[in-house]
Amino acid sequence: MARIAVIGAGMGAMAAAARLAVAGHRVTVYERTETYGGALRRVERDGFSFDTGPGLLPLPAVYRDLFLKTGREPLEECVDLVQVDPSSHHVFADGTRVSLPNASRAGVVSALVETLGQDAARRWGDFLVRAREAWDRSRRPLLEEPLWPNWRVLAEREPYPAVPHKRLLRTRRAGTLAEVGAWELRDPRLAALLESHALAFGLDPRRVPASAAVLPYMEHAFGIWYVRGGMRELARAVHERCLARGVGFVFGAETARIVVADGRAAGVEFRDGTSAGADVVVAGVDHHRLERMTAHRLYGDGDVRPGEAGQGPRPGRFTVLLALRGGREAGAPHRTVVHTPDRSGELDFLAGGAEPPARPTVTVLRPDDPALRPDGEHESVVVSAVVPPGGRWGEDGVAERFADRVVEAAGEAVPGLRERVLWREVRTPYAGDEETGAVSGGIPAPALAAGGGRFLRPANVTPLPGLYRVGGWSHPGGGLPHAGMSGALVAGLIVEGPDFRGSQ
Repeated sequence: MARIAVIGAGMGAMAAAARLAVAGHRVTVYERTETYGGALRRVERDGFSFDTGPGLLPLPAVYRDLFLKTGREPLEECVDLVQVDPSSHHVFADGTRVSLPNASRAGVVSALVETLGQDAARRWGDFLVRAREAWDRSRRPLLEEPLWPNWRVLAEREPYPAVPHKRLLRTRRAGTLAEVGAWELRDPRLAALLESHALAFGLDPRRVPASAAVLPYMEHAFGIWYVRGGMRELARAVHERCLARGVGFVFGAETARIVVADGRAAGVEFRDGTSAGADVVVAGVDHHRLERMTAHRLYGDGDVRPGEAGQGPRPGRFTVLLALRGGREAGAPHRTVVHTPDRSGELDFLAGGAEPPARPTVTVLRPDDPALRPDGEHESVVVSAVVPPGGRWGEDGVAERFADRVVEAAGEAVPGLRERVLWREVRTPYAGDEETGAVSGGIPAPALAAGGGRFLRPANVTPLPGLYRVGGWSHPGGGLPHAGMSGALVAGLIVEGPDFRGSQ
């Protein structure tokens, strides 16, 4: 039985902790804040409750597997997991609206036929077939296996089977997600639908490889789910599963240094000067913090490094929490994406080289959940937009002015929004910085194949024996399912050793 110190109580770290405890190890989680869950936080005020992190769960099988492997009670006995239908409603720049059924390719195509026409719907259906092929080719190495030592094969091989396209007397294949939209979908509304899945993680579709087609495919194939009471309930359930398996938690314990002895990780030292010994250290923190914690090399000569993986400061999420008077109208969609009329301006803004667009793309979450509102005559709504890293949010009026633009855009999704607002709370990316420790509250993106390896994430194993990486800043990247899978990979590597080849 090994003593294992886990740094951070994010979802990936807790997933690893629960699995390691079941394997017989003595596990203690050290969290610098006063609670668990990483980005899965909750704000409560005046009877209203709001999720401030991910508001929906794709690929719930990852957490079903976690609960299956760590106890008798399945996930559905620990949380009230419900499928969201429609999975999303979209308001495009030209005013066109479409609701997409959950986990139904035929239903999605039918909905697109009614709104965008037969040809557009056929092109989207054909795209989903190609996206499935990309998923089948990349799913195991990118989600279910430790990062290959010869990861450059993933970096160089594009799994998306782009169709030939004649351009300027040459036949070319789409190499980026933007080219897939322009050359294969050939409709600005379909392109906006496609690109919104990358934008949600702060990825620029003009630069992200075509393999990012797996992001919309995951949603269409496996559905989108919500946890009654708010997504924070998923974090609560995972935390309780950890406690039931004997995992210890120490909150308010900020790790300052990883102790190294005899050439391997041997414990953690905290900001107050105290320390705790360990045989293994699992770090669920971003690479900037991890580098400050140890003077040891964290990357071998052939490893994916943060620079190569595009893991500099990442775009963050700007969120406005809205307490509304008046009940939610019948049939209102849970999630609406209101697309910007200024795509180029928005992408330049996210790249850090322009002013924000007059109306950014926003995601509006309106759960039909009595637990989130004081009564049926009120509604809680979360509106968010992705913004570039840094930003002058602390300057007088900057955050409030951008919040005005975000709320104005959200008015396309919520009838009479302006008149219904009782109060609002503005959360800049720096709130995420405080809660998760990520620089500027950056959003970790999922690992993607191709792109020269710039969209892969560093391996879970480090060159320092006994030190492992877990969570969204390591393989297989960000997002709730990816975080849960990183916990499974790290636990497998520790329990079974370097010959571990991934989940079955």
